[in-house]
Amino acid sequence: MNILERIVLDKRREVASKMASLPLSFLKMSPLMEREAFSLSESIVKGSGIIAEFKRRSPSKQVINHSSSIIDVVRGYEKSGVSGISVLADTKYFGGALDDLVQARDQVAVPLLRKEFIIDPYQIYEAKAFGADAVLLIAAVLGPDEVVAFSATARQLGLEVLLEIHSEEELRRSDLTHIDLVGVNNRNLKTFEVSLETSKDLGPKIPDDKVKISESGISSARAIKALKPYGFRGFLIGENFMRTKDPAAAANQFLKELNNED
Repeated sequence: MNILERIVLDKRREVASKMASLPLSFLKMSPLMEREAFSLSESIVKGSGIIAEFKRRSPSKQVINHSSSIIDVVRGYEKSGVSGISVLADTKYFGGALDDLVQARDQVAVPLLRKEFIIDPYQIYEAKAFGADAVLLIAAVLGPDEVVAFSATARQLGLEVLLEIHSEEELRRSDLTHIDLVGVNNRNLKTFEVSLETSKDLGPKIPDDKVKISESGISSARAIKALKPYGFRGFLIGENFMRTKDPAAAANQFLKELNNED
């Protein structure tokens, strides 16, 4: 069993437990269910294109940053001019929590992406109830019918959907009707090897009416400049900021360099 399969198996157990303790009917009572979500796709197209991530650890790198406050980080990210903020909500493998999403929502007025291994519609309602503006669906862990059903649920709740792909086959079999953004993860979720060539290969194959996002392995303004000709408007950056002592300052410096590069 590879790491992705193990994560999904644990996620199914986790979601079943949550549904037993906090039924969907309770989630629907959250005041945030009535909130009009910000548009991540619009923010990317009109802004810097940077989606900065808050992530404490990962299966591949273990501890990344356990000292930075989410409040300080997301405030700093917003001030630096990011187009969106990705919040890791998985606890077991990434050290995150839904409380991180709530705290971030209370602090900033930029779109929030709930970064999670979504395997049940319950988690989409969770995302809405806890303040997200967009959700991540991973083609590698979902069947084609699930992508359709889950993205339709998100659309009904007023949330945008970022569909993450790793191969042309995943793109080919995915119905993009209710998908707003398509992300190419440069990290192989089975081996955790990273290559920007994945984005360069798949970018031109993604329909141009979808906002294209390159994810993982982006550590310089030059890398972004190199990816833009392949159709990418957004760039998800996590560890490059979070592995520093001051992620907000790192993001601010990165955005300055990006502006100078442009």
